[in-house]
Amino acid sequence: MAKGYDGNREQKELVASFGKSLGKRAKFACEWCGAKDDLRPWEYRSGEEPAPELLALLCGRCRVIADGGKAEEGELHALRNALWNDLEAIAGGAGRVLLRSKVPWAREAIEESIYDEELKEKLFKESR
Repeated sequence: MAKGYDGNREQKELVASFGKSLGKRAKFACEWCGAKDDLRPWEYRSGEEPAPELLALLCGRCRVIADGGKAEEGELHALRNALWNDLEAIAGGAGRVLLRSKVPWAREAIEESIYDEELKEKLFKESR
């Protein structure tokens, strides 16, 4: 994919092209918190070739949190359920946010989730 402005535009268009299929997969609700408003695809691994398993359909608030915004304790508890999803973009993205938040229960929640061991190790390594 091209770099610079055109490459970024192409990337955004490609991500947006998955919107309808992501909406159906998510039953038109945020895949982290269940909200129904302001839903858009979010890239779990930005810069890589977009694919449905690397995208999550998130509401505006969850996208802010995913991109580094501060989350309230209640919002973090809502993300805990996303840890049980079998898609890396959903579970892995929620795990990153929880580990970044430094809440005491985050590591235990991830350990108890159905993450595969490779993904757990990757997340814990990223958080160090």
